[in-house]
Amino acid sequence: MSENLDFLGQLDPDDPRQASQQIANKLRAAILTRRLAPGDKLPSQPELAARYGVARETVKRALDLLRTERLIVSRQGSGAFVRAQTQRAVELRPHIEAAFARVHVSIDFAGFSGETLRDALAETLDKVRVGQLAPETIAVRVLISDMTVPMALPARAETQADDPAVRERAERITRRAADGIIDQVTELGDLGLIRSTTVEVRMHRAAPLFKLYILNGEEVFYGFYPAVERTVSIKGEPMAIYDLMGKDVPLFHYAVTDDDASHGTQFVEASRQWFDSVWSTIAYRYDT
Repeated sequence: MSENLDFLGQLDPDDPRQASQQIANKLRAAILTRRLAPGDKLPSQPELAARYGVARETVKRALDLLRTERLIVSRQGSGAFVRAQTQRAVELRPHIEAAFARVHVSIDFAGFSGETLRDALAETLDKVRVGQLAPETIAVRVLISDMTVPMALPARAETQADDPAVRERAERITRRAADGIIDQVTELGDLGLIRSTTVEVRMHRAAPLFKLYILNGEEVFYGFYPAVERTVSIKGEPMAIYDLMGKDVPLFHYAVTDDDASHGTQFVEASRQWFDSVWSTIAYRYDT
C-alpha cells in the first residue's frame, strides 16, 4: 500500500473542516468507489500521518469515524481493513467530487426535483471554477416528474387526492432545482472552463417514489422517498399534505467491480437500463 497513495489526495488548507474529517472523507470515498476494496488493508497510521503531514492522533480520529460508520474493522497487530460488506447509507457529495476527478464526467439523476443534486454540484463546481478540478466534458441528464399533471404524490391530506394548488407548489420546487442544475453546469461551458457541457432535462407522468443517481456509468446511489404528512403554506394558508421528503433520504451505494456477477455490477447495469428505457420512451422535453 505504501508504494502509491496518490488516489487518497492531499488535505485542502482552505477547507474549514478538521484534518481528521478531511482524511476520513478521502478514505470513505476510496472505499465506496472501490479504490480500496472489501478486505483491503488500509495504509498504516504512520503512512497516513506522513502523507497528510499530521499527527498520528489526527489519523486515529479519522479512522475512528470510519469504524463508527462500520466501513472498516481493526485487527489487533494487523491494522485496519475495509469491511467485507459496505452497502450502507452514504453521503452523495464526496462521491460527486470524486466523479469530477475524471476527464469525462457523466451524471444521470431520476427523482422528484433534483434539489440534493443541485446542492451537491454547487460545491464541486466551485472547485472547477478555481482550478482544483479540471474535467474536459460534463454531461448531465435529469429525469423528473411533471407536476403540471395529476399525481398520487404530493397530495392534499384531507382528501387524499390530487390538488392543483399542491402540485403548483411542487412544480415551483422542481423548476427551481432543475433550472439551478442547468444554470450551474452551463455557466462553466460559457466561461470556457469546460470544453463541452451538456445538460438535458426530461419529464414523465409517474409519481416519484425513489431517487437514483448514476455517476460515470459505474456507481449508483439509490434511496426511497418516504411519504409523510406535514403542514405547509399554500397561497398564504396552512394546508396538511402528503409530501415527499428527499433531502435526508438515506442513499445506498453500488459500484461496478471486476466480477460481472457481483451484486454491485448487476445493480448498476439494471439501473442504467431502467434509466435509458424511461428516458427514451415515456419521457419528454422539459421547457425552460
